[in-house]
Amino acid sequence: MIRTLISSIGMAALIAACSQPSDPQESDPAAASQPDAATTETTSVSTENLSDIVRVLASDEFEGRAPGTPGETKTVDYLIEKFEEIGLEPGGRDGGWTDPVTLVHSRVVDLRTLNVQSSETTLDMRQGRDIAISSANPRETITIENAPIVFVGFGASAPERGWDDYGDVNLTGKVALFLVNDPDFGVAEDDPVAGRFGGNRMTYYGRWAYKFEEAARRGAAAALVIHETEAAGYGWNVAASGPGDNYAVASDGSGKPSVDLQGWLHLDMAKQWMEAAGQDLDALRTAARSEDFEAFALEGLTFNADLRLEVERIESQNVLGKITGTERPDETIMLSGHWDAYGKGIADEQGRTVMPGANDDALGMAGIMEIARVLKAGEPLERTVVVAAWTAEESGLLGSEAYAQDPIYPLETTVANFTLDILNTAGPAKDVIQVGEGQSELEEMMAEAADAQGRYVSPEGLPQNGLFYRADHFSLARRGVPVILIMGIAGGPDLVEGGREAGAEWVAGYIANRYHNQNDAWDPDWDLRGAAQDVELILDMTRSLANSTKWPAVKDTSEFKDIRDESADARD
Repeated sequence: MIRTLISSIGMAALIAACSQPSDPQESDPAAASQPDAATTETTSVSTENLSDIVRVLASDEFEGRAPGTPGETKTVDYLIEKFEEIGLEPGGRDGGWTDPVTLVHSRVVDLRTLNVQSSETTLDMRQGRDIAISSANPRETITIENAPIVFVGFGASAPERGWDDYGDVNLTGKVALFLVNDPDFGVAEDDPVAGRFGGNRMTYYGRWAYKFEEAARRGAAAALVIHETEAAGYGWNVAASGPGDNYAVASDGSGKPSVDLQGWLHLDMAKQWMEAAGQDLDALRTAARSEDFEAFALEGLTFNADLRLEVERIESQNVLGKITGTERPDETIMLSGHWDAYGKGIADEQGRTVMPGANDDALGMAGIMEIARVLKAGEPLERTVVVAAWTAEESGLLGSEAYAQDPIYPLETTVANFTLDILNTAGPAKDVIQVGEGQSELEEMMAEAADAQGRYVSPEGLPQNGLFYRADHFSLARRGVPVILIMGIAGGPDLVEGGREAGAEWVAGYIANRYHNQNDAWDPDWDLRGAAQDVELILDMTRSLANSTKWPAVKDTSEFKDIRDESADARD
């Protein structure tokens, strides 16, 4: 999910991270700027088309494209019109263009009780200051009384890494308390735990989403993550933003369970909890970095909450089109982006309320439509290409998650997913940024495609922030589908004009001034040659896979290899 990026990347840290030197065998700038010749011809990506699509989707008429609003209706109609214009076939549910998604929005409106008690003290907590909790369960009231609190360390259950923080503990009806990130985050190279997970590159086990899910699988009533700025990748102001609001995919009871309450615990309050239980948080953090650690109950400490929720259901839609393969139509390659943005907000200094989401992610949507246009105009493809426009990414990757829970095209025979989410508008670059590392063989394929363009691959700038787990591709990746995410602000591109320093300046400027606000608007001064390079790269990869029998493998270093391996027979 991308919504927390704005505060997770300090400007100084961003520029430092993005100031790595260029590849010693850097390509010819003239070759890197080749997309300047992109036209509206059927054989190449058109910067003019990219701009025109964004200008429409990001216009005030579309009201910020929030799910469940008149802006959604306009957006869905426009996407279908463009898909038809390209010549795509309907790719949605029951032969139509759309796939319905029911969302549940809950908001805490009355906190009657919220405290932790021991035999000697009661620690009352204030929402947004000491704790930030919400619920993904659509109930009007939630009550938790005298629930034991279990400290589960980092909460990782990773048999492939020889790691289990839970031991024999029973979490049913209890509160699971987690440390943020992975056990080996921030440790010295000679520390025994170093390298057991991702080091300073966050793995899925380090994400709060995984911790909440694992607590729910084990029957916990609530799950809380102790906030620490460096390990989380963002400050308390982000963790506590919009406290009490939660969006989820409506469940029919067959989906994954949720805890009744989930959220963040402020570090200062966590220390008070530990003191009341006769423990020291620093000592526990050290103990939790050992493979011998096992979860345990904080003696004498219980959690109490009594609150009321407002719950509303929002009916939304994913939009899907396809190009059916001629030889192996049941094998699919998926191109995707999200159509939603943030709708309308409080008026800014200029009186603007619409948050247009021009780069995030109207430009990504324009990119996948351009790929589809070029593919459709070219020679027939052997495999099927599916074009997906997801809803509710900004609410927690919910449109893609709803699809992944009930896919139209089996995930076992989905060859790959390519996701575009925020592209480079600062001009041609000598590189393309790779988000995530060690996930699938698509990474080597991406390096080959970049080399064919006269470019090279650079790693993301801040791997500890776990961007791989924050965009729509992840809903498929966690179910074993090989994926590639193109996100221009993940590291700062090595621009042909100005190099890495200029790329970092562009990223910093976008995050500080445009990201998730009224300024993320279509700009006639954009230089979309860099965006076109990245779109062309995904076009080349898609065409290559669509006309091959290759099944890119998920790597041994991926958390999701076993899931992909379980479905191997479907690809034989």
